[in-house]
Amino acid sequence: MQEKLAALASEARQEMGRADSPEAVEALRVKYLGKKGLLAGVLGGMGKLPPDERRGLGEVANRVKAELEGLLAEAVARAEEAALQAELSGTAVDVTLPGRVLRPGRRHPVSRTMEEITQVFRRLGFEVAAGPEIELDFYNFEALNLPKDHPARDMQDTFYVDSRWLAAPPSGPVLLRTHTSPVQVRSMLSSRPPVRVICPGRVYRRDSDVTHTPMFHQVEGLLVDVDVSFAELKGTLDAFVKAFFGAATQVRLRPSFFPFTEPSAEVDITCTACGGKGCRICKQTGWLEVLGAGMVHPNVLTAGGVDASRYTGFAFGLGVERITMLRYGLDDLRSLFENDPRFLEQF
Repeated sequence: MQEKLAALASEARQEMGRADSPEAVEALRVKYLGKKGLLAGVLGGMGKLPPDERRGLGEVANRVKAELEGLLAEAVARAEEAALQAELSGTAVDVTLPGRVLRPGRRHPVSRTMEEITQVFRRLGFEVAAGPEIELDFYNFEALNLPKDHPARDMQDTFYVDSRWLAAPPSGPVLLRTHTSPVQVRSMLSSRPPVRVICPGRVYRRDSDVTHTPMFHQVEGLLVDVDVSFAELKGTLDAFVKAFFGAATQVRLRPSFFPFTEPSAEVDITCTACGGKGCRICKQTGWLEVLGAGMVHPNVLTAGGVDASRYTGFAFGLGVERITMLRYGLDDLRSLFENDPRFLEQF
């Protein structure tokens, strides 16, 4: 058997020395070192030998195996080098051409804005919460006081997902979330009050024009505790606006309607371009709408597992792209997603 191993090693040296391609090397690996290769075939008869002979033969077999593996590694290196040289020899290289310059990367203005918003609210004591972008109808609509027949659903043209591919399809529809509000519901269900979270992330709606894109970003906030008041909501938003836009920026709340808050308000700030004097951007009003807010509806608290008779809360939400446009004086939302280096290099 030792003679067979020696003959096997000699044959492998010759064949592996001639291998000139990765395919040939792989074929030799299978031939000699595969599970059904020649080395395994020779060693298959070791079980019939006496223990003393097996011990000595095992040492020889290990040496042969190590040699074969070394020969194989050398053959792989030679084949790769040969392939590289063949590729280079077939390509004309002009060594006088200038080298390729790697442009330094920059933070995208939307990412920068979202992180700055998040940092402001973290300083105010809010924690960052995240949730799935493919969401269930219950969390996206019903738990937020929007049942199937609620007219407010028409305000959000939704991307629905075929859920038949799931191992256990849910009873309700599956969709791309239209806002980050489902994270608020999940936060209430997963923890007991007090709850103080902000929910940044991507959301999706079937809408595309100068001021809308099918995918955009939101930052929403939720605070639930005992005796939370509307005054605390306004104070929180005023602190955010002054920290983000400047201490001279003023805040105005106008009555509005959202199905998940009651009372609800649209939040305006003094125009970032004219300082409230009136200009083309603010349509001579001196004010710009930046976000929506309100006191959390009792139905939403109940859906989130919170005792609405004991706790109250406020919620707010803003579009990051809208804030980015105001921050940098942009007039077309689509420019943020065209990936034009000339535009992105300005930030």
